[in-house]
Amino acid sequence: MRLLYEIPDWLRIVTGAVIVGCIALFAHAQTGRNLVERLEARAERAIAENGGTGITADFTTAAGWPTRHPVLVGGEDLPDDIRARVARAVADLPGVGGAHWDSRSRSVIAPEPEIETGPFHCQRDVETLLSVRVIRFGQGSAEIDPESEILLDEVAGALKPCRGSIIAITGHSDAVGDASVNLRLSRERAAAVRSELVERGLPRDSLRAMGLGSAQPIEGLQPEDPANRRIEFSVIEVAPLRPTPIDIPDAG
Repeated sequence: MRLLYEIPDWLRIVTGAVIVGCIALFAHAQTGRNLVERLEARAERAIAENGGTGITADFTTAAGWPTRHPVLVGGEDLPDDIRARVARAVADLPGVGGAHWDSRSRSVIAPEPEIETGPFHCQRDVETLLSVRVIRFGQGSAEIDPESEILLDEVAGALKPCRGSIIAITGHSDAVGDASVNLRLSRERAAAVRSELVERGLPRDSLRAMGLGSAQPIEGLQPEDPANRRIEFSVIEVAPLRPTPIDIPDAG
């Protein structure tokens, strides 16, 4: 049976854009879910190792979205020192952005820990984010792929606790093609990422963009492997910051 009218071009374009957007949203949700499953397994081990019988870590928001900020539930009969130790162990896991107890428990400030002297916890957060996703660019250019916008939002959020430090943004390339072109492109891509982070609230004077071309391939990979194309972050401490206290409940 013939259609009585032809679908307008604009409607086809809009429909296609909606479909692509839905696919991208689903892929992002799946990636987040996979990361959360790994964090849940690590948290479960940390809770058990610290005597947190009956305590669980919930890595989903009230709306059901995956999150790196778990809510700790249960273990109300455990002593305060064990609950505090469990909270710290979970909060210190690579990739976890902080832990807090269920709102049904009253929170108090934990005893003040020693000021951290090594690289800040946020560097590990960023490394965890980039272990499952990469910042993508256009072919042979420093233009950031729009699909990486959400990842850049998360990277900026993870780096904000590092205020007071110099953050190095380093671009790398593979060894395919002209070495001088690859070096220039790695520098331009690092600079593009710096600009995006500045737009997201990080101070420009604390960000250092550099490119190394193909000089430092990933260990175990051939220099020509495309996986060597990457952006790396390193945090250099210049002034110790007082860590955020972890909320701990009373005994009940």
